[in-house]
Order: sequence, then C-alpha cells, then structure tokens
Amino acid sequence: MRILVLHGPNLNLLGRREPEVYGKTTLAEIDARLLERAAELGVSLESHQSNHEGVLIDLLHAAMDRCGGVIINPGGLTHTSVALRDAISSIGLPTIEVHLSNVHQREAFRRSSYVADVCVAQIAGLGARGYELALEALVERLR
Repeated sequence: MRILVLHGPNLNLLGRREPEVYGKTTLAEIDARLLERAAELGVSLESHQSNHEGVLIDLLHAAMDRCGGVIINPGGLTHTSVALRDAISSIGLPTIEVHLSNVHQREAFRRSSYVADVCVAQIAGLGARGYELALEALVERLR
C-alpha cells in the first residue's frame, strides 16, 4: 500500500514561517516522522511539496494508478482552488485534509475549505501530529 502526501504552497517554510501559528517543526522533520510511522504501519509513502497548483494537480492525477490514498495540506489553496478540489474528486482515492493550525479559529476566509467536501476527513489544529493521525486513519480505512 502506498500513500501520497502533498504539502501545498509555503509549507516549505515551516519552522521559519510564523512559528507561533504553524510551530517550529520543519517540513523535512514532518516527512521524516511520517516515513518512520509508515514503516511501522507497513506501508510506503511518497511525499511532495509544491508552491504551484498545477503541480499538485498533476501529482494527484498520477496517484490514481499507484496509491491507495492521499493526505493533503493544500495550504492557502484550501480556500481558493476549485481546480484542486476537482482533482481530488476526480481521482477517487480516499483523501484526508490536514492543517497545522486550527483554521476555524483564524481569519474568516480560512474557515471555508473548497476541498473538505471531497475528503473523507479533515484534521486541523494538532500541529505536525495531525499528519501522523491522518496516516494512521487512512491506513486503517484502507485495510
């Protein structure tokens, strides 16, 4: 079983960008911990970060034939991208939306997610641990 993990725009700056909001954990640290947890669960993991909407969409399309599910933190595209929402819907893979911060306690525009209705779950506000919980939940769902 292979799981695709996608990190959207600006997540490459984790650890330096607004640590009071997003924490001090870097993206490399998140990915390393996810790889460890995936090995413990007996699954393989593929992780990508892009600041470009089209790249994320292409990665989702490519996952159709090689992955069992997706974990995605769309970053700011959560609140703006119908195209990303349509890509998630089109591939037919169970997808979990993850946010480091609690988007429901932030600015009003962050409370709306274009991808939530095509995801099987949303995890928000648990920091880097949210990714691990998403992985565990997705693997359980797929088994």
